[in-house]
Amino acid sequence: METREIKIRVNAEFAHVFEAVSEEQRRKMEALLSLKLGEVMRQKPPLEEIMSEISRKAQEQGLTPEILNSLLNE
Repeated sequence: METREIKIRVNAEFAHVFEAVSEEQRRKMEALLSLKLGEVMRQKPPLEEIMSEISRKAQEQGLTPEILNSLLNE
């Protein structure tokens, strides 16, 4: 199977762990991430619909952008 390198943003803790492990462990993590990305891409309904539904439900329950930012910055 042909592979290509991509650049993605992850949280700092994951990045630190990834950078600290052996090359063999990195390859395993990359393979798992690749499989998970494939699963997400094949999901029915598409990821965008799932994210929209989650956003709608959060807003219905009173989550505002300000509250979300506050939670993310804790």
